[in-house]
Amino acid sequence: MSNQQHTSHKNGSFTTSFGFVLACVGSAVGLGNIWMFPYRLGQYGGAAFLIPYLFFICLFGLTGLSAEFGIGRMARTGTLGSYELCWKSRNKEKVGKVMGWIPLLGSLGIAVGYSIIIGWVVRSLFGSVTNSIFTQPSSEFFSQATGDFGSIPWHVLVIVITIVILLTGSVKQIEKANKIMMPVFFLLFAVLAVRVAMLPGASAGYEFLFIPDWKALTRIDTWVMAMGQAFFSLSITGSGMIVYGSYLDKKEDITKASMRTAFFDTVAALLAALAIMPAVFAFQIQPNAGPSLMFLTIPEIFRQMPAGRLFAVIFFLSVSFAGITSLINMFEAVIESWQHKFKLERKFAVILCGLICLGVGIFLEAEPKVGTWMDFITILVVPFGALFGAISIYYILGYKKIAAELNLGRKKPLPTWFKVVAKYIYVPLTIIVFILGIIYKGIG
Repeated sequence: MSNQQHTSHKNGSFTTSFGFVLACVGSAVGLGNIWMFPYRLGQYGGAAFLIPYLFFICLFGLTGLSAEFGIGRMARTGTLGSYELCWKSRNKEKVGKVMGWIPLLGSLGIAVGYSIIIGWVVRSLFGSVTNSIFTQPSSEFFSQATGDFGSIPWHVLVIVITIVILLTGSVKQIEKANKIMMPVFFLLFAVLAVRVAMLPGASAGYEFLFIPDWKALTRIDTWVMAMGQAFFSLSITGSGMIVYGSYLDKKEDITKASMRTAFFDTVAALLAALAIMPAVFAFQIQPNAGPSLMFLTIPEIFRQMPAGRLFAVIFFLSVSFAGITSLINMFEAVIESWQHKFKLERKFAVILCGLICLGVGIFLEAEPKVGTWMDFITILVVPFGALFGAISIYYILGYKKIAAELNLGRKKPLPTWFKVVAKYIYVPLTIIVFILGIIYKGIG
């Protein structure tokens, strides 16, 4: 390994293990945790669904997240440089240079669509503050933002906030932002969960979420959806977590950090379920609303709830924090690779990323367009990027080399079974996730 690989990244490094984990949790916790997990938990067996979900969370966290953190730290650079390193070990560096662009484009593609949706969230936050979200039907309020060029100010605001955070510093600023926003996210959702528990009829929501339907474990769909939810919830994309790994000190225990990330991501998903589903049932609203749950159903719930305006502000503020921390990671993956590949100044790379994201996204603001865009990216590009990453790390680079990196910072070396799980269970499962995502038209 070269000397360069042992030195700190020019963008800096995370100062604490806690800061690193919070940044990774900030990336992982996103809209899927909030609008998809609660419904799937109830739909596919309640508490029974948690059995396959927790199994896959542990498996993917231990082997998938660890691999992406590990290759990033080994290469001391993000997506493009990491795949160059993997394939260089087989004298096929050009393959890594070319194919490494796919997961990177996945991160940029998600950022394009994500910034639009977070713009809707921020607009709803301001609507809650000004009370305008309650002076008209939720459908009317939402439709104003989801037409062609209907959300430009909010879309721009989200991108500007993300750019400012990334411009005012590199890794240390990312760490500081997540140290503030993620604890606030957990606190606000905890407050919501407590308030919702006091609603008449909330018990039906808890029954939906947690009374186990053991027959669900015999259905293939339950295991498919649990696997997809766990996989995508952890932000295993072959890109974003690699760049955070490149900022990690050699003394840190990567596998421990991975499992901590998986744990807090799961806590966030369960908090979202406890804050949303009991309220949905209390007001006799369909629990399978999907994305519209956030923008149509939830405002109607707050409209009927005592002090609903306050709790609407709390809800949309917490979701805004979750969205922006995820967007920071998407941007950073692209920015760092551009710095590495084209030797760009960081400030220029940050602004360029923001402008491209806005320039493309502004033509996708209509709900059907952004929906089609996100389906393409999340069903095809991102899963393929994750698959390419898994194969590149565990097979092309080889288990021996990545295991040596993962053993740094550990008190004991990886157990012998880790190799079997990583190479012969995790990697095949990434192939299955990719194929099933196409068949089911999305499983995460």
